[in-house]
Amino acid sequence: MSDPPMITAEALVKSFGSTVALAGVDLTVERGSVLGLLGRNGAGKTTLVRILSTLLSPDVGNARIAGADVVRDAQTVRSRIGLAGQFAAVDETLTGRENLELVGRLYGLRRREARARAIEVLDRLTLSGAADRLVLTYSGGMRRRLDLGASLVGRPLVLIMDEPTTGLDPGTRIELWKFIEELVREGTTLLLTTQYLEEADRLADRIAVIERGRMIATGSPAELKERVGGDVLEVRAASFGDLDRLVALLSGLGSGAPVADVRGQRVTLPVSDRVATLLMAARRIEESHIEVDDISLRRPSLDDVFLALTSPGGSAQPGTAPSALGPRLASEQVVA
Repeated sequence: MSDPPMITAEALVKSFGSTVALAGVDLTVERGSVLGLLGRNGAGKTTLVRILSTLLSPDVGNARIAGADVVRDAQTVRSRIGLAGQFAAVDETLTGRENLELVGRLYGLRRREARARAIEVLDRLTLSGAADRLVLTYSGGMRRRLDLGASLVGRPLVLIMDEPTTGLDPGTRIELWKFIEELVREGTTLLLTTQYLEEADRLADRIAVIERGRMIATGSPAELKERVGGDVLEVRAASFGDLDRLVALLSGLGSGAPVADVRGQRVTLPVSDRVATLLMAARRIEESHIEVDDISLRRPSLDDVFLALTSPGGSAQPGTAPSALGPRLASEQVVA
């Protein structure tokens, strides 16, 4: 018999007045696995994390962590989870060691055990050399590692990380990725929200995409990429003002609708006939006199999946009708 899921959520609903944050969310995370939770700002990620970590109660529905109900057995849940938020929540006036010992005592550990756990965690996070320095002297990356360490002192069965690498430089981010992978190999179950799709692609066994308070897609990174289908034509505009023109120009060429990525100043298009589509797109762009910095073909990435699912007209299955997302009321406002 297989082990029961470590995290389950069923039909979670949460509103703040007339503002809908979650509109019936279901979620399952298997023991010893990593679920990457993706969504735009305001999609409902943080509200879901706060419910699972007992900081909020749902209006409707239920959730369980390691078999304990997050509302009825909140104290038990807190003893089984570690939570690392978006920003380092450590006391600058204490040393690194004192911060972790304090957290251990709050977990109910005896003084000697809290001290031993603090030493162990500091060593694993390569902070032993700075253990007795005040945290106010730490770099941003060191504070982030210490904050992660605070979530590990209680040796949690489940680790919930809400955008843990936000604001870190690339080198420190990669260090944390390696540490997270080590924890998972040792059996920790991880729920990870992130804005970095590369992070989700590397760490997550499965991915769930939330949009306007609803889960619109779940699957492994490979499965979600496959749903985009084939290759992707990418055109990078020289001018931000030409994005809409490029979208109109490329419509009807590929196996799906073109999608504009404002941040990347690019338009992507799923294609099945690689060479013919590339040549036709290049011809149209040349005839329109739109200046582009680059045009290329590549394999689909999680960025393409995310854009296909969350862009206007996108859906839970790229290429299907928007109604695949379920009904959306014009009066609804949605927050994080």
